[in-house]
Amino acid sequence: MRIFIAGASGAIGGPLVSQLVARGHEVVGTTRSAAKTGALRALGAEPVVVDALDPDSVADVVAKAEPEVIVHQLTALGGPPDFRNVKRMAAATNRLRTEGTDHLLAAGRAVGVRRFVAQSNSSWMERAPGSLADEDDRIEPNPPADAKEAVAALRHLEEAVTGITWADGIALRYGGFYGPGTGIETAPDAVMAGLIRKRRFPIVGGGTGVWPLVHITDAASATVAVIERGKPGIYHVADDDPAPVHVWLPVLAAALGAKPPRRIPAWPVRLLAGGAAVDMMTRARGISSEKIKRELGWTPRYPSWRTGFAEGLS
Repeated sequence: MRIFIAGASGAIGGPLVSQLVARGHEVVGTTRSAAKTGALRALGAEPVVVDALDPDSVADVVAKAEPEVIVHQLTALGGPPDFRNVKRMAAATNRLRTEGTDHLLAAGRAVGVRRFVAQSNSSWMERAPGSLADEDDRIEPNPPADAKEAVAALRHLEEAVTGITWADGIALRYGGFYGPGTGIETAPDAVMAGLIRKRRFPIVGGGTGVWPLVHITDAASATVAVIERGKPGIYHVADDDPAPVHVWLPVLAAALGAKPPRRIPAWPVRLLAGGAAVDMMTRARGISSEKIKRELGWTPRYPSWRTGFAEGLS
């Protein structure tokens, strides 16, 4: 198939392009930076530079690409993890999940794509302690005040994509990425790994929030399966071992050669970083990926973050 990947230079872009090209697909991949076109070309994609928030530019590049499938992997995550930059990245990502989604959908409809696959995530599944969320569960209806815009953006993306009738619309709720290119890796300049090594990524409160995780190559292989044979709707993509933060974070720190993470009460974090950070650390909910395994035969290379951290961070 001819596949248009919006956001092909992001964390999942490299392994996704490589896997699609290896399976004989033609890939057109977008980036915001001309400096990244060479890397995309080296992976076998046809690179294009586009501003995803410019509807005319999006319509133009999609029309020229004439894809059968559009894959929406646009985010604005990256750069230094200081408070100001994090707020800026979040706001930009919210726009890409709302305006960017709408622009890609309009462009896809105009050229008659058969399938539209979009990146959502599982961070804000409705809080229900002790159970794993499946695809029938909803996004949290009452998030903390400082997460409302992000949650609304995710809800917009999922409803817009799965609500189309002119193509197969599929949203992928990924677990947290780790592995090469994600920031949780052994590379010396990896942002999140650097925070963990400096003990600046603490366990907040009891660390009871359950974070589903997925190695980046497994996230890409799941996406390939959905591109090739997925059905309209939602699929969860994570490994088989969802675990509370207080369980997996010390193991990750050890794998990175770092000291154990600090433990910090919830109340100062709520004052300094907001309610969303505390909620994620203490109330986040794990997900089940049984649907994609059952329907599409997807099998992760790293079924647990335990083996993934030991073998897949470089």
